[in-house]
Amino acid sequence: MVTRQKIGVIGGGQLAWMMAIAAKLIGLELAVQAASPDDTAVNIADRVIYGEVADASATAKLAENCQVITFENEFVDLVALQELVDRAGDRGLLFLPKLETLAISVDKLNQRQHFRDHQIPTPEFYSVDTELELLASADHLGYPLVLKARRHGYDGKGTWVIANEIELRSAWESMHKAPAIAEAFIPFERELAIIVARSESGEIVIYPVVETLQTNQVCHRTISPARVDPKVSEKVEIIAKQIVTTLDAIGVFGIEFFLTTKGEVSVNEIAPRTHNSGHYTIEGCQTSQFEQLLRVVSGKPLGKVSMVAPVAVMVNLLGFENVSGVDADYLEKRAEIASFPNTYIHWYNKKISSVGRKLGHVTILAETHDIAIDISDRIESIWYK
Repeated sequence: MVTRQKIGVIGGGQLAWMMAIAAKLIGLELAVQAASPDDTAVNIADRVIYGEVADASATAKLAENCQVITFENEFVDLVALQELVDRAGDRGLLFLPKLETLAISVDKLNQRQHFRDHQIPTPEFYSVDTELELLASADHLGYPLVLKARRHGYDGKGTWVIANEIELRSAWESMHKAPAIAEAFIPFERELAIIVARSESGEIVIYPVVETLQTNQVCHRTISPARVDPKVSEKVEIIAKQIVTTLDAIGVFGIEFFLTTKGEVSVNEIAPRTHNSGHYTIEGCQTSQFEQLLRVVSGKPLGKVSMVAPVAVMVNLLGFENVSGVDADYLEKRAEIASFPNTYIHWYNKKISSVGRKLGHVTILAETHDIAIDISDRIESIWYK
């Protein structure tokens, strides 16, 4: 197996930061393509190239000293990246996940079509490019329905749960009539997620199934392992394996699911990268999702994924006000949170706090779900008071 020492990542935020920490632990060099000197990963990366995520000229500079390039988010310009690959010719320019995989996974319509074509359970959906298609989709689906921008949605942005035609037209206008999908609203009992890694040789490792607790489509907590019937976890794992295999996916992928009261499982979305639902793996599993991605792209053997404690709960520390500078440090709150046993704070050192922005996360390891959830409640009461 080929091993690669110099890894590049497009993006310089907290995911790249946690990747850079993992890179030092396993002796790899990590270069990042960051939009700003204030980006979280800048101060720890071995090398920094400045440029927005979609800036292919910056990616070309990044590639000059990297053997493989991976991704922190999906906002890349795939056409421009393919042109870089074509120009590289025999010199080679390797992206992992492959651009062909990203072309499906970064576009919600392409995702849904792939799931449908491979008999992977997913909500009923319709492509929306015109107002006529928008209204026709509502006739087919009824209300409530979900309207999603095909690209560039995250943390609830680009997603609307629609109750009537007035809301439908308003959401369509607010997204500037960009290409979208309309899909059936699933009356779920729980939202689940899983992290799965697949190597170039096709080896697959699957992390435990987690519950995600969301408010307005923004994740507040993850609970691992999920409090579900083992048969449900088995369904999720089978589907996750099917997704990465049919995509010929190489890398680490976060996959979100709906679980209904009848025990039915369907796929919500797939992210072609490390994912918020996998942050608990840093302390909670033998190999973190960040180290795992580096193992995949560098050609190292995949790491073990079993948990090191019976339960791990991750709590996102979300912005609750608009402040900047020292006011965004929250040193007293962080010190109080750090006093809990078996609790690990990851602070992203962002210079600006805004409502809903991810400023850090806390992982709690415990013997039982009840203990971990009680500590999580207390942490949130400190953070948001």
